[in-house]
Amino acid sequence: MRLVLDTNTALSGLLWQGTPGKLIDAAKRREVTLFSSAPLLVELHGVMARAKFADALTERGLSWQTLFEGYAALVQLVKPAPIAPVIVRDPADDAVLACALAAQADLIVSGDKHLLDLGGTYQGIRIVTPAETVQLLNR
Repeated sequence: MRLVLDTNTALSGLLWQGTPGKLIDAAKRREVTLFSSAPLLVELHGVMARAKFADALTERGLSWQTLFEGYAALVQLVKPAPIAPVIVRDPADDAVLACALAAQADLIVSGDKHLLDLGGTYQGIRIVTPAETVQLLNR
């Protein structure tokens, strides 16, 4: 299964495990393939470097650089597809859509209201929550 995780889902999986962490683990076991793009990795890099995540990283004995590099090595990079603006209220979410389209993803995995409000699909690609994705993988 080909997945694109939005930045918050990837960050949650890397820092706190839980349901999004199961998706990271599935990718490590090669049960799914994660895709990303340069714009999504830049966003993740910027978010991970924020001081507010330092305690969570310290508790796990990790640096944000090491965690980021591990994620970057885990994903397959694609060049984002050119798309017209879709999410006016949060244009950064368009990077997720452009990546998914370029990756020919099966699923966009997100808890983001803007993405979920698209009605469950974008150009034939399902948009689902991390919990829904784990359920699909467990079938």
